[in-house]
Amino acid sequence: MSGSVVIAGIGPGDDDLVTPQVTDALAKATDIVGYFPYVDRIAPRDGLTRHGSDNRVEIDRSQHALEMALEGKHVVVVSSGDPGVFAMAAAVFEALENGPKDWLNIDISVLPGITAMLAASARAGAPLGHDFCAINLSDNLKPWSIIEKRLRLAAEADFAMAFYNPRSKSRPEGFERTLEILKDACGDDRPVIFARNVSRPDETIKIVPLSQTTPDMADMRTMVLVGSSQTRIIEREIGPIVYTPRSLTK
Repeated sequence: MSGSVVIAGIGPGDDDLVTPQVTDALAKATDIVGYFPYVDRIAPRDGLTRHGSDNRVEIDRSQHALEMALEGKHVVVVSSGDPGVFAMAAAVFEALENGPKDWLNIDISVLPGITAMLAASARAGAPLGHDFCAINLSDNLKPWSIIEKRLRLAAEADFAMAFYNPRSKSRPEGFERTLEILKDACGDDRPVIFARNVSRPDETIKIVPLSQTTPDMADMRTMVLVGSSQTRIIEREIGPIVYTPRSLTK
């Protein structure tokens, strides 16, 4: 009996932002694997087993999915946003590369999803309209020295930036240091967007000049977007639009 693994992105929160491909894969799954809050988004039904786990056991979760697929089950590994952006696709392939040879014959596919980064950008306008980079500010899987180096180089290159996992209760100092680095390195007062719970009913979008940002403006539910030196704000009575022009003026 041949099983399969689908690694699927279930979007930033709004069910309307889940792609038809992913919806179809979820309907055919015998097993769902993922971080507890993401698994909880999948409605229970007959014939479906949901396997929720903690957010720091990605490799264990991946191995479990591959083992079940080898037994003939059709497994969907769910990630919020897109599974290839700081999420489960890389974890599954890491487990595959280091696992038994039998796993290499498993049918594995990746289905993209709308990331929190893109959903937040769309809510604000088009702040990622020109060159940009995405940086995960969590130092759980990489040293802080690497994060700091990438922040400084991104600022020097004048990228717009998107920050994942900006500030947790266990490491609040990281985002404080991030803002210090940006204020020192950017040399201008570019807009910063704090998009919390984007696409959910309690969504909030705040646009703050870099000089006025404070660490408590972000938490783990916040996507932080930082404009480049070219990023503009169109002021309107019904709310501002932030965008980065497609052409470079200097």
